[in-house]
Amino acid sequence: MIVPSIEEVRKLDQLTIENEPIPSIDLMERASRGFCERFLDLEMTWESILVVCGPGNNGGDGLAIARILHERSLNVDISIINPKKGTEDFKINLNRLPKGMKIYEINGAEGLKDLPKYPCVIDGIFGSGLSRAAGGVYKEAIDWINDSGALVVSIDIPSGMFGDNANISSDPIVKADHTFSFQFPKLSFFMPYQGSLCGKVSIIDIGILEKEIAKLEPKYKFFDLNDARHARRKRKKFSHKGSYGHGLLISGSKGKMGAAALAGRAALRSGIGLLTIHAPKAGVAVLQETLNEAMVSEDRGEDAIISLPDLEKFDVLAVGPGLGTGAGTTDMMAELLKEWNSPMVIDADGLNIISGSPELIKMIPQGTILTPHPGEFRRLVGNWEDDYDRMEKQKEFSRKYNAIVVLKGANTAVTDPGGNICFNSTGNPGMATAGSGDVLTGIIFGLLAQGYEPDEAACLGVFLHGLSGDLFLEQSGPEGLIASDLIENLGRSFSELS
Repeated sequence: MIVPSIEEVRKLDQLTIENEPIPSIDLMERASRGFCERFLDLEMTWESILVVCGPGNNGGDGLAIARILHERSLNVDISIINPKKGTEDFKINLNRLPKGMKIYEINGAEGLKDLPKYPCVIDGIFGSGLSRAAGGVYKEAIDWINDSGALVVSIDIPSGMFGDNANISSDPIVKADHTFSFQFPKLSFFMPYQGSLCGKVSIIDIGILEKEIAKLEPKYKFFDLNDARHARRKRKKFSHKGSYGHGLLISGSKGKMGAAALAGRAALRSGIGLLTIHAPKAGVAVLQETLNEAMVSEDRGEDAIISLPDLEKFDVLAVGPGLGTGAGTTDMMAELLKEWNSPMVIDADGLNIISGSPELIKMIPQGTILTPHPGEFRRLVGNWEDDYDRMEKQKEFSRKYNAIVVLKGANTAVTDPGGNICFNSTGNPGMATAGSGDVLTGIIFGLLAQGYEPDEAACLGVFLHGLSGDLFLEQSGPEGLIASDLIENLGRSFSELS
């Protein structure tokens, strides 16, 4: 699914109006009915609902939604801010309201004091085109909603939020429990601060013309189940283990062999043909007892990896989980980057080692996949001003070093050297647990070994990793999830792509 800019969304709306053709008021009606169907799917019962409308087209949506829910026998009241400033479509929907609906006109902050409490509020003050912080009565209305204690559902985007620019913490923004967005997610939904204010996001198809969508070449994508199904490669009947790559995982140190075991097992569950794990002497017995399917290469270091095996027989390589950052290991990492010139996966302590040396960063092979969490990414690029600045630094790093960067977190972001960003659609807070990143490294490594292009391996690997976490939640709560549960659910995740 694409994530177009707000300007591109406006153009798509207009092209649909002109070429379907459909009057703008009818497109608004279609969007509003889609909203109401999703709203009714919440299957909640409220004594009353308040729809808070601004005078623009988002408020016009709100008026149509209020009317439709009223027709469905729900007890709906309306609050309108500055109704005399309404757009043409707003005024049409205002005139369509049935007689007898309770309407509060709010022309100043004093009017908000007369509003009673409602258990549910639908937010239709501003749409996605807002370009400056809300002020005056609009700010007061946003504050009223946030202080109401109601369940809040926002139309298209929480009011006060910019669609594709950064807000600051002092900006008044509606704190939604649900956001029902029309046709596409907004870029701001994927920014940590703004995204935290959206609640659960649902996308409503409002019938924007597919042929017009296909003409866009957006830089941002929301990687969903359809994308994953398209990306997955089918295994051939007459293939064999050699068809799916021989991978070398350089991982582990004394006391951290669990990271190597998790990454190795995840690679095996992801379909790698052959796996060798290069480990210190202290970890060999652990790996041979826990990973019967993997071969183990013994390093000459007792507690940490300080040397390399012969690299010629391997198709792909991953390094970092549980590695440590001692002097001998750092020297090994430098030697590895001198000898290996194909795409590889670098995670955890592998990232910590190269972040301390600009010369090592320059030696990263083209197409390499780096999988930092925010702290590791900060060590690579320095600080950032806001979430959008962080995104730009991620794109710049990928471009400068011809690398794929997988910045882990909610809606994990994957950037490629062309400046494209893929946001992930799977995963949940239960995955914030020790070892989860090691599993992700193993999954991406396993896909890379099978011949996936680096950007494909990264996007599909992140999706499968999150989907495994989501499948776990079907039977348990998020607090009970541990990293090995992700591995155990990988088979089911691949089945979901069939």
